[in-house]
Amino acid sequence: MEIAILGGTGDIGEGLALRLAADTPHRVAVGSREAEKAEAAAEEYTAELERRGLDAAVTGGENAAVAAEARIVVLAVPPYHVGDTVEAVASSLDDGDVLVSPATGMKRDEEGFHYHKPGAGSVTAIVADAAPEGVAVVGAFHNLAAARLGDLDADLGIDTLVIGDDEDAKRTVADIAEAIEGLRAFDAGGIANAPEIEGLTPLLINVGSNNDGLHDLGVRFQ
Repeated sequence: MEIAILGGTGDIGEGLALRLAADTPHRVAVGSREAEKAEAAAEEYTAELERRGLDAAVTGGENAAVAAEARIVVLAVPPYHVGDTVEAVASSLDDGDVLVSPATGMKRDEEGFHYHKPGAGSVTAIVADAAPEGVAVVGAFHNLAAARLGDLDADLGIDTLVIGDDEDAKRTVADIAEAIEGLRAFDAGGIANAPEIEGLTPLLINVGSNNDGLHDLGVRFQ
């Protein structure tokens, strides 16, 4: 399966690209608004994989171009860019494709980070509103620390919560997530539950920043 990670040159995009390429059989491409930027990042990721003796590679290109070749399209972009990004690649998406949203809206003040709930109810809902007909939307990977994800020497041992209104699409994304070593996926219901899932991210950041040794913490359900 072809997986495109739009905004794949950022921290969370890099982590997902490396883990998916290293641990799963899927083909991974990273996208950016500038093809050259994505291609340079893909070369760096591939070099890292090769240094580890892994027979895997990441390709890169402009967002719409990599989305056109993929069945799974991950929106690893800031929350205030998700709607525009979906609209920019909409013509490259086909019926049956799946958009995956890991973004969460946050504000920061002197006390720490706080969930910033958008008018649509959640960032995942913004993606669902912008998605073309026939393209399913799934929320996943919200609560993964980018540095921990991108460090292939780190044992993950954490969970991700998966939300969506299309059961088949949600199952597909959960299967992809669980193919990453040390990551478990749990069904958290439909997109209406997205605010609760997205709101965990600022909580984890605040706990991590206020407690020694927990900088890149995640959640584990027992």
